[in-house]
Amino acid sequence: MANEAQRDYWNAGAGPRWAEHQAIMDRSLGEIGKLLLERAAIRAGERVLDVGCGNGATILEVSRLVGPMGGVLGIDVSDPMLAVARRRAADLGNVGFLAADAQTHALEPGAYDLVLSRFGVMFFDDPPRAFANLRRALRPGGRLCFVCWGPPADNPWFAMPPRIAARHLGPLEPTQPRAPGPMALAERDYVSEILLAAGFAAIGITPEHPAFVGHPSAEEEARFAAVAGPLTGILAAKQPNAATVAAILGDLAAALKPFETPAGLRFPTTVYVVTARAP
Repeated sequence: MANEAQRDYWNAGAGPRWAEHQAIMDRSLGEIGKLLLERAAIRAGERVLDVGCGNGATILEVSRLVGPMGGVLGIDVSDPMLAVARRRAADLGNVGFLAADAQTHALEPGAYDLVLSRFGVMFFDDPPRAFANLRRALRPGGRLCFVCWGPPADNPWFAMPPRIAARHLGPLEPTQPRAPGPMALAERDYVSEILLAAGFAAIGITPEHPAFVGHPSAEEEARFAAVAGPLTGILAAKQPNAATVAAILGDLAAALKPFETPAGLRFPTTVYVVTARAP
């Protein structure tokens, strides 16, 4: 089954944790989501497909922008997060949800003016096939607009925890470049290759640097990293004892201190805003 590992991960692994921490996730990604919606230039009356809609944060705003004559369909493989999204959008008449894999699901051909995604398209095990499927769902001239993470070195929220964990746990299993995961589309040339292979035209990839907003304190952010952040998989794989976990979190909290502000931790980022059109 395509994306089987991701289905398992987002239903039995990360999905329940992300659903539980929906409020902090929305806050953390708020500036990035706003940037995405600005670039998408959504118009009243449009039909929008939100890929990897998760807990529904973008759905709510898209619903407002398209208005009662438009509509938005959120698609995701994560049942726990879709349950949260459905509750949040229960009173919206122009919103629907689909528990399915956007890589393989038989989407209605030519049905959408816009395919949109906030960090939902980096998890396909066959990206050209997935994006070709999304292109077929667009009307001729329809738009693709998504945001994905840039290189790990430019995103300290991802880069710092593994580096600190390795001090205590030894070398970590290397992440395979381009493997499904948050950094799968971190190479701009690779993104262009995928979209061209999928049949898209007028491809634009723009680096942007909105803030990732964290918890009020470095200590809280370190604890969160071990529950629903970059340390989660490392700790599950290595199974360190409680004293080692405490040492990792202490070192991480110290490293995060420079990012504290009166409004909570603020991390610099590099994300790519990617746009394209269906011929």
